Amino acid sequence: MIESIIIWLIVGAIAGWLAGLVVKGAGFGLVGDIIVGIIGAVIAGWLLVGYGPVIPGPAIIGQIVYAFIGAVILLVIIKLVKRA
Repeated sequence: MIESIIIWLIVGAIAGWLAGLVVKGAGFGLVGDIIVGIIGAVIAGWLLVGYGPVIPGPAIIGQIVYAFIGAVILLVIIKLVKRA
């Protein structure tokens, strides 16, 4: 149980941080990036279920890639809303 939460936080932090680097000007600091990464993982899980690419290698790498994709989508949407 506690290990799963720690893994979620690590995956979220990595994905959110990477997405913040890709989408310039949309980083929210460490806690914000973790939240964006976790929400991004949920978004990617919903969008890519059954249709997403199969990532070879350890499962954690695939989770980070999916969370990254979702976090980038989320940051682009946030950036568009902030601009409007």
